[in-house]
Amino acid sequence: MIKLFALLVCCNLAFIGFSQQVYIGRFDIDATPPPGTWLVYDSMANSWDQGLRAKGIVITGAGEPIVLCAIDWIGIANDGYDAFREAMASAAGTSPSRVALHALHQHDAPACDFGAERLLKEEGLPLGCFEGSFAREVIERLRVAIKNSWPEPVTHIGTGQAEVYKVASNRRIVGADGKVAFTRMSATKDSAVRAMPEGLIDPMVSLVSFWNGDKPLAVLSYYATHPQSYYRTGIANPDIPGVARYLRQLAVPDALHIHFNGAGGNITAGKYNDGSHENRLLLAERLADGMKRAWKATKKEKLTASDVGWKVEAVALPAKEDLGKIKGLLRKEKSTFVANNASKVIWWERRKAGKKIDVSCLRLGPARILHLPGECFVEYQLAAKKARSDLFVAVAAYGDYGMGYIGTAEAYEEGGYESGMASGVTREVEQVLMGAIKKLLTK
Repeated sequence: MIKLFALLVCCNLAFIGFSQQVYIGRFDIDATPPPGTWLVYDSMANSWDQGLRAKGIVITGAGEPIVLCAIDWIGIANDGYDAFREAMASAAGTSPSRVALHALHQHDAPACDFGAERLLKEEGLPLGCFEGSFAREVIERLRVAIKNSWPEPVTHIGTGQAEVYKVASNRRIVGADGKVAFTRMSATKDSAVRAMPEGLIDPMVSLVSFWNGDKPLAVLSYYATHPQSYYRTGIANPDIPGVARYLRQLAVPDALHIHFNGAGGNITAGKYNDGSHENRLLLAERLADGMKRAWKATKKEKLTASDVGWKVEAVALPAKEDLGKIKGLLRKEKSTFVANNASKVIWWERRKAGKKIDVSCLRLGPARILHLPGECFVEYQLAAKKARSDLFVAVAAYGDYGMGYIGTAEAYEEGGYESGMASGVTREVEQVLMGAIKKLLTK
C-alpha cells in the first residue's frame, strides 16, 4: 500500500509539471512542546485543551513550489529561521527563498534561534528558551508533513475582507511634545489610558481562500495586532488568534484555516483589554466575527498557473551600531532580557557578515500577499495597501525575528519602548523596507 501511494504521488507530481492546473498540498502539525520545556519566558507546565500548531500550504504547478507556513510561536530568528526554511524547502522540492515562514507572536509559546543557542553555550549561560531540541523536532515534523501533503487541484482563488470591531488599538500614544507619553500594552490596567483614542490601526481582517470548484481547501487570514490577552501562565496556548481560528475551523470544516499576524508591532488589544482572563474569549469572538463577515464577502475568481507568481527582494536592513554591547549584558541581566535580546546579537553579527533578509510577495490573480520580517509597524501594511489600492493586498509580518521591532523613521524620533533597545534597526530602515515593498508590488 505504501509503495502504491508513493507511485501515485510521483505520477501526480509528474502530471503537475505539464499542467496549467494549480495545486495545493495542506499540512498541519502539533507544535506544542512537552511540559518542562522552556517557553519564551517561563518553564511550561501544561497546554490544557488548546495546543500550538504549525499550519501551511505548498503551492505547485506554477514554477518551483511555494511554501507558506504560520506557527503559534513568539518568533523564529536568524540561524533557526534559516534551518526551518531550508528543511521545508528540501521537503517541498524548492529553494528556501520560496518559503515564507511566519510566527503569530503569542507569548506563552516557544522561541527559536540556533545562533543564540550557540552564543549562550559559548558564554556558559543558561539556554532557557533557546535550547533547541524541541525546535529541531518540529523541523522534522514539518519535513515529514510537507513530504506527505497531497496535491489537490485549485480552480479558484477567493478574496474577502471585513472590519474587526474593538480588538486592535495603537500602543504608542504621543504627547503634545511629539514624544511617546503612554504605551498601551496588550493588557492595560489604567482605565484612563484605555479611554484614549484607538489611534492608527488597520481595522480589516483579510481572507485569501483556495477552492476546488465549490469546495474550500484552505482559508488564509491576515490581521495586524499583538495577539496576547494575558500571558506568563506557564501554559502554552495560541491565545486570541488561535481561539478565533478554531471557531472558524468549526464553522467551515472542509478547509484548513491558517492565520497570519500582520504588521502589528505597534498594535495591541490594550484599549479593549484590562487583562481579565475572560477577555480572551471575548476578543477571539470579535476577531472570529470579522473573519465570518469577510468569508461571507468573499469573491471567487478562476486561477491558473499564469496567475501565480513569486518575487523576492533581499534587503540589507540598517543595524544599530551599539547592538554588539548587548553581548556584555547577557551575564548581568535577568532571563527575560536574554530572551528578548540574545537574537539581536546574532542578527548584528550576521548583518556585519553581509547577510540579508528576504522580503517576498506572492501573486494570486487579483491578490498580493506580502511577507515581511520582524515586528513591523502597521504603517508598512497601510502603505502597501495604499500603493496597490487596485488590488487585494494582505500582509504577513513576524518572519525572521532577529532584529525585533521595525518602526518608521518618525518613531525613532518619538522614542518609546518599541524604538529603543527592542528594535535592532535604525530610522533609515523605513527607506530600505518601503523601497522593497514598492518593488515587490509593481506589476
